[in-house]
Amino acid sequence: MGRAKREPDNRTISRGSDFLQLDVDGAPAGGLADWLAVQLREAIADGRVPLGSRLPATRVLASELHVSRGVVTEAYQRLTEDGHVAGRGRAGTVVVAAPVACPTDALSEEPAAPPAALFAAPPGVDIFDALRAVPARIDLTPGVPDLAAFPRSAWVRAERSVLAELSAANFGYGDPRGSAVLRLAVARWLARNRGIRVDPVEVVVVAGVTQALGLIAQVLRRRGITEIAVEDPGSLGVRQHLQSWNVDTPPIEVDSGGLRVDVLRDGGAPAVLLTPAHQFPTGVVLDGGRRGELMRWAGEGGLVVEDDYDAEHRYDRPPVAALRSMLGQVFYTGSVSKLLAPALRVGWLLAPSEYRDDLVAAKRNADLGNAVLPQMVLARLMESGELERHLRLLRGRHRRRRDAMIRAIKTQLPGATVHGAAAGLHLTVTFEDDVPDMELASGALAQGVKVQPLSWHRQRPGAPGLVMGYAARPVSEIEEAVATLGAVLRRLA
Repeated sequence: MGRAKREPDNRTISRGSDFLQLDVDGAPAGGLADWLAVQLREAIADGRVPLGSRLPATRVLASELHVSRGVVTEAYQRLTEDGHVAGRGRAGTVVVAAPVACPTDALSEEPAAPPAALFAAPPGVDIFDALRAVPARIDLTPGVPDLAAFPRSAWVRAERSVLAELSAANFGYGDPRGSAVLRLAVARWLARNRGIRVDPVEVVVVAGVTQALGLIAQVLRRRGITEIAVEDPGSLGVRQHLQSWNVDTPPIEVDSGGLRVDVLRDGGAPAVLLTPAHQFPTGVVLDGGRRGELMRWAGEGGLVVEDDYDAEHRYDRPPVAALRSMLGQVFYTGSVSKLLAPALRVGWLLAPSEYRDDLVAAKRNADLGNAVLPQMVLARLMESGELERHLRLLRGRHRRRRDAMIRAIKTQLPGATVHGAAAGLHLTVTFEDDVPDMELASGALAQGVKVQPLSWHRQRPGAPGLVMGYAARPVSEIEEAVATLGAVLRRLA
């Protein structure tokens, strides 16, 4: 008996997946990995793929979509680099963080200002609130950490452990200096990571660097000091904060060696605030010669306020010693705002001994001390080594995003000079031509991209430029944002 003749199979091969109803026929040619990464990112953001859920195995999803396994692997890798998923061995690829959406305030009745209005005049005291309120497709605001990478699982584990051990008394009012547990952990952290040897009793826990600077301003004003010199260019937000406490902020030039101590000396200001490890916004490091000059100036009675800005986030250079590690007569402040999240509102302040009691009194009068539970959870992360592990993860991710921004700048912004690439969470670019950076920032925002003009951070005229954060955005968005800036720049030329 002969073999039966096989009928031709006229069925159409399915190129889709039940998972998210993905239909690869809608993907652009040559961009399958990009398309898939976008589909997955959107599904995580809107909750269709919730935190803790597992993505399909790469082999399975590739088979269902009739694409190479490399396409799915590349898409998963992009989500991993963005901090949205993590490989968990036999448990597969698990969703660990949702993309950060542009913040909105559902209770706000004030409409956001139009983009052009934000840059039409010198920035007012509410400029950063106004800028945050404006929706944008891609936010490159400097100083914003990778919020999607917040170690939620580690935080929850530490919080459960702390809660299980807390006595009832720990839920009462605490020491205005902060929890003894966190002050010890901070002292050890500073010794390990910043070379600062300090007794825990000297540590004052504060609600971020902003509160630390406000407390310092109050204490110094009571001592008759109403002037704190600042770097130029330097942080507009810091300058505005000090001025809100009726403290004058004379500008001191910053060059390739950092703050010019000779100009500081000639100016006669009794105190100076600086960011020596990674100057904002230029990214320069205060060099050895300037450090020696500054120490001599302080030895003659000058007061130094050290904001250890971005000290942990370094990529292509060795660590830079904190000024406080070499000179005890320094107000030193840092926080976890860039390492974990600004929303925690946790930082620390060290002060010369003769000012410490006054600072503790000012802190007590401000808020009776920080919330105790977050302090104890943070202490657990510091002491367990979890915070160092998190920092190592961030460095690799930040380096890739920084490199992507530099490549995009070279391609899209010809003639721009990049500053501060060796460390930090942002890049500053300056332009050879007289580019109106306020117009450039305004035009970019009109196209859905947020950046800050360098002129905001200057008190005196200087080269125009932009200050752009890269830590919080995935590579694809960084490339798209810089391409948008290039298009706006060409229209202004």
